[in-house]
Amino acid sequence: MTTTTSVQTTVPEITAEARADRLTKAGSAWAERIDADRSNAHLTYAVDGAGAGSVATTVRAGKHSFVVDEPSALAGDDAGTSPVEYALGALVGCQVVVYRLYAQQLGIPFDDIVIRAEADLDAARLFGADESVRSGFSEVRLDIELSGPETTERYDDLRAAVDEHCPVLDIFQNPTPVKTTITRA
Repeated sequence: MTTTTSVQTTVPEITAEARADRLTKAGSAWAERIDADRSNAHLTYAVDGAGAGSVATTVRAGKHSFVVDEPSALAGDDAGTSPVEYALGALVGCQVVVYRLYAQQLGIPFDDIVIRAEADLDAARLFGADESVRSGFSEVRLDIELSGPETTERYDDLRAAVDEHCPVLDIFQNPTPVKTTITRA
């Protein structure tokens, strides 16, 4: 695995019409693939990570790579975002995608979306000081700000659809089996 990183710092601008067209085409294409063969909906994702520096990890995900690290208070070099911040970022990113997808499908337009995720974590379990607390987040709070022409009720309908269909929200809300193996190199 490569330990170099490449950071894309800009996201291409897109018009609302072009975004709507992309979302409609992607939704139609997926619906056709799934209707033709239900197994087409089964996706497998994989990332690879290797330890670097003090406690950092270089991660390769498809053609992208990034660094996960901790601040110095957690023995890191602060060379990248922390694992729990990446988890919150994954949730925010997935929410944005699913809000746009379902807004298009349900005909509930909005102009802009900004999401803030905030979570509480008790580090006592991490450091073995209190085995009675959860090692992960005790609560995650999402603050979703939509601007646009619809009523609060319509945006509540959109939120309900997103809550039902967001894959990363599902990961946060429901237990997911994890199988771990260790091999020696």
